[in-house]
Amino acid sequence: MTDENQPPTAADHRWQSWLDWAQQQGLSVPRDPEWEKARRQVWDGSDYVATACACAPETLAELLRDGLLQRPLADGELARDLADGLAEIRDEGALMAALRRFRRRHQVRIIWRDLAGWAPLEETLSDLTELADRCIDQALGLLHDWQVAELGTPSRVRGRPQRLLVLGMGKLGGRELNLSSDIDLVFAFPKAGQVEGPRPMTNEQFFIRLAQRLVRVLDTQTSDGFVFRVDARLRPFGDAGPLAMSFAALEDYFQSQAREWERYAMIKARVVAGHAQDGARLMGLLRPFVYRRYLDFGVIESLRNLKQMIAKELRRKGMTDNIKLGPGGIREIEFIGQAFQLVRGGRDPDLQVRPIRQVLERLAAKGLLPPPAAEELDAAYCFLRRVENRLQAWRDKQTHVLPTDANARARLARTMDFPDWSAFDAVLANHRQRVQAEFDRVFEAPRGEVATEGMPIAGIWHGLGDGHRDPEELARAGFADPHQALERLAQFRDATDRMALGERGRERLAQLMPLALRVVAEAEHPDQALERVLTVLAAVARRTAYLAMLVERPVVLAQLARLAGMSPWIAEQIARYPLLLDELIDPARLYTPLHRGDLEEEVDIFLRRVADEDLEQQMEYLRQFAQGNILRVAAADLTEVIPLMVVSDYLTEIAEVTLTRVVRLAYDHLCERHGHPAGVTAPDMGFLVLGYGKLGGIELGYGSDLDLVFLHAPGTATAMTDGERQIANEQFFARLGQRIIHMLTTRTASGVLYEVDMRLRPDGNKGLLVRSLPSFADYQESQAWTWEHQALMRARPVAGDPALATAFAEVRTAILRRERDPQQLRDQVRTMRAKMRGSLDKSGDGRFDLKQGAGGIADIEFMVQYSVLRWAAHHPELTHWTDNVRLLETLAELDLLPGTAAADLTAAYKALRAAYHRSSLQGEPTTIAEERLVDERARVRTLWAELMEA
Repeated sequence: MTDENQPPTAADHRWQSWLDWAQQQGLSVPRDPEWEKARRQVWDGSDYVATACACAPETLAELLRDGLLQRPLADGELARDLADGLAEIRDEGALMAALRRFRRRHQVRIIWRDLAGWAPLEETLSDLTELADRCIDQALGLLHDWQVAELGTPSRVRGRPQRLLVLGMGKLGGRELNLSSDIDLVFAFPKAGQVEGPRPMTNEQFFIRLAQRLVRVLDTQTSDGFVFRVDARLRPFGDAGPLAMSFAALEDYFQSQAREWERYAMIKARVVAGHAQDGARLMGLLRPFVYRRYLDFGVIESLRNLKQMIAKELRRKGMTDNIKLGPGGIREIEFIGQAFQLVRGGRDPDLQVRPIRQVLERLAAKGLLPPPAAEELDAAYCFLRRVENRLQAWRDKQTHVLPTDANARARLARTMDFPDWSAFDAVLANHRQRVQAEFDRVFEAPRGEVATEGMPIAGIWHGLGDGHRDPEELARAGFADPHQALERLAQFRDATDRMALGERGRERLAQLMPLALRVVAEAEHPDQALERVLTVLAAVARRTAYLAMLVERPVVLAQLARLAGMSPWIAEQIARYPLLLDELIDPARLYTPLHRGDLEEEVDIFLRRVADEDLEQQMEYLRQFAQGNILRVAAADLTEVIPLMVVSDYLTEIAEVTLTRVVRLAYDHLCERHGHPAGVTAPDMGFLVLGYGKLGGIELGYGSDLDLVFLHAPGTATAMTDGERQIANEQFFARLGQRIIHMLTTRTASGVLYEVDMRLRPDGNKGLLVRSLPSFADYQESQAWTWEHQALMRARPVAGDPALATAFAEVRTAILRRERDPQQLRDQVRTMRAKMRGSLDKSGDGRFDLKQGAGGIADIEFMVQYSVLRWAAHHPELTHWTDNVRLLETLAELDLLPGTAAADLTAAYKALRAAYHRSSLQGEPTTIAEERLVDERARVRTLWAELMEA
C-alpha cells in the first residue's frame, strides 16, 4: 500500500495494522480506486484518524458496514444512533465510555468525509454541532433522571418539574463547531426554590451538582479520550460565579453588572438542552441585553479596542500566524458581522441570527455591506474555516496556528488541494489581506482631529474661557453673536460637568465637541444651529451610545446641525425622543419619505420584534415607526425634496398605516380574551374607523390631532362573542374603541402616538363611543346639525372592515346628496363660521391666524362645504372626494363657482397651507406676520362676501 520509492510511514504501519485485523475478522476492504485515494488523503491529513482506526479497528469497520462514510446523515439519524448506544446505560462510568466511543465513531466519519472532499464545509460544521448537541442533551437527560432518583425533584414551575437549561455559546451556539473545538456552556434553571427530596437542598444546589456531573462526563480525559472539552467561564462572574443560576439572577446580572464583551458572546447563545418553553423564555430575557432598541454605535469602539488588545497579546506571544485571532483572521470576520448586529439588531430583527455566513448575506441584501465585500468575506471565512479544520484534524488538537515545520506545511498545503506551501500561502495571504482591509474600513477610528484641521474654531471647546481670540474665531466662522455663542458653550460645559457622565462619557464628549463646533459653523444659521444642537446634546449626554454614534458617524452630526438649524421643531423632537437620531444616519433614506406600501412593510418589521401578547412594546414600536417617518417627511419638506402640497399626503399615509395596525392589534388582543363577535367572520372585524377633519381631508400637518368616529356592524342586542369569556357584541366594540384610544394616546417612553378628538361622533362627548352603522345613519338623517353634515363631507374610512366601509359610503352619499334650501343652508353655514371665528381666532398684535382669521383656511373650507352641500343633489360627483383641492377642481369643472373663484381659492388655500406647515416646523404658533399673504387673504375675503353674504 506504500509507494515503492518511499519508506513506510507511521501512518502506513497503522493502516497495515487495520488491514491485518480486518483479515483476521474476515472483513473485506473496498477495492474502489477512488475509495483508496480518499483513504490515503485521510491518512495523510489526520494522524488522529489513522491512530483511532489502529487502536479501535472496529470503529472503521462499523462505518464501512453501515455505509456512513460515503453519504451524509439523514435528519435525526445521529440522535437515534446515540439513543441506541445509550439504551442500556445505567451509571456514569458506562455513560462516559459509551459517549467517548460514539464521539470517536462520528469524529472519524466527519474528518474522513471532510478530508476526502466528500462533504461541503456546511455539512462538516453542522455535523460537528449536531454531535455536540446530541451528546449534551442525551447525557443530561440520563444524569437528571439519576439525580432525581438520588436527591429528589426540584420545585415545579408552571405545573411541571424544572429542568436544567444549557446554553451553547460561541461556535456551538452558531452551529459552526470545528473539528476540535471546546464547547462553551452556560447553565441556568427557571426558578429558585427547594428540592422535594430526602434531605434539604435548594434548586440551585441541585442544578449546580447536575451541571458539574455533566461537565465531568463530557470533559474528563479517560483511556477512551474525552467527549468535548468544556469551558464554562462565559457564565456570569466567570470562574468566581455559581455554575448554574436562576433566570431571575441571570436577568439581574445582565441588566446591572454584565460587561460589554458579554454582549458579543450572547449573540451566538442558543439553547442546546432543556425544556423548549423555558428556553424561549430565557432567550426573551436576554435579548434586550444583547440587542438595544437604538442604534448602538458604542459597540464599534469596544470591538475596536478588544481587537487591539488581542492583536497586542498575539504580537507579544509571537502568534501573528494565528488564523483565528491574527490579522485578517476568522475573528475579524466575526467582529464585522457582530458590529452590525449589535449596532442595528435591536431595530432590525432580521439581523438577530447566529451563523456568520447568514449575517454577511443579510448585511449585503440590506446594503449595509457592499455585496462584493460580503462575498469576499464569505469566501475568506470558508477558506479559513477549512484551514482551521485541517490543522485540527491532524491530532484532534485545538490549534489555530499555522505550522512552521516544512513537512507540516507541505501536508497542510496538500490537504487544502495546493501543490506546495508557497501556492497555498499566497491564496491565504490574499484572503487575510482582504479581510483586514474590510475590517479596517468598518472599524476605522473617527478622524475628528483630521476633520477639524485648519479650523481654529474646533479648538475652542478644550480652551473654553482661556483664549481672548475665541470671539474673533467664532465671528470669522460665521456666528452673528460670538459672545452669546461662547456664553452658551460655557453654560453647556458647566451643565455637563455636573452630570454623572462617567469616564467614557467625558471622553466621548471631548471627542465630539470640536467636531460639533466645526459642523455647526458650516450651517446656514450657526447661532440658531448651535443653540438647538446643544439642546439635543444635553438631552443625550448621559447616554454614551448616542455620543458614540455622533463620534463614529459624523454624517449624523452634520444632518442634525443642518435640520436643527432650519427647524426648532425638529430639534425639540430629537431632544425629546433621541431614538430619532437613528433616522439621520442614512441621508438617502432620511430625505426619501415612504409611501403606503413601504410604510406597511416597515411597520411590520417593527412589530415583528415583539411577542404578539406584548401590548406595551407594540405601542412603543408604533411610536418609533410614526415619529421616524414624520421626521423623514419634515426633512424632505425643509430641504424642498418634496413639494409642499404633498406633505399632508405623506403625513396622512403614516397616520393611516399606523391606525390600521393599532386597530388590528387591539382587535386581536380582545379576540384572544373574548373570542370573535357574533356574525363576524375573519378576517372581517365588523368595526370601522372614520377619519374626520384633517385626517379625513388628507390634510394632516405636523402634530395634528386625529378626529375619529367609530362604527360597528349591525347586530341583535343579544349577540355575544364566541370565546370562553363571552361578552355582548356591543360591549366588545366599546372596549375595542377604548383600547384603540388607549394605544394612541397613552404616553410611553417614546411619547404619545397621536392625540385623538372624538367630539365629532353623534351627540359629541355625550354620545356612545362606538355606534352601529344603522344608528349612525339614523342620527345623520334625523338629528344631525348642518355643521355635522359639513364635517361628514370630510369623513372617510381610514381603518377597519372593508365591507363596513362600503356600507358607510352609501350612508354618507345619501346624506350629502339631500336636496337643501340654498338660503337656509347659507345662513346656517355663515352663522357657524361666525361663531367659530369668535371663539377661536387668535389674530391680533400684528399677527394673522392662518386657520381662523378672516380670509384664512377655515373660510375657504366653509365655502367649499357650502358649495358641495348646495349642489351635491344635482351633481353626485361632488361627494367623491374629501379634500378641498379636488373638491375645488370638481366645482370648477362643473362651473358652479363664478369666474376664477375656484382657481383663486385653490391658490390661496395652497399658499395658506404651505405657510401653516412652515409655521409648525419653526415651532411658532400657527400665525404669520400681518403683512404676509395679504393679496391671497384679501381675495378670500372678497369671495366670502360674494358667495356667503350675497
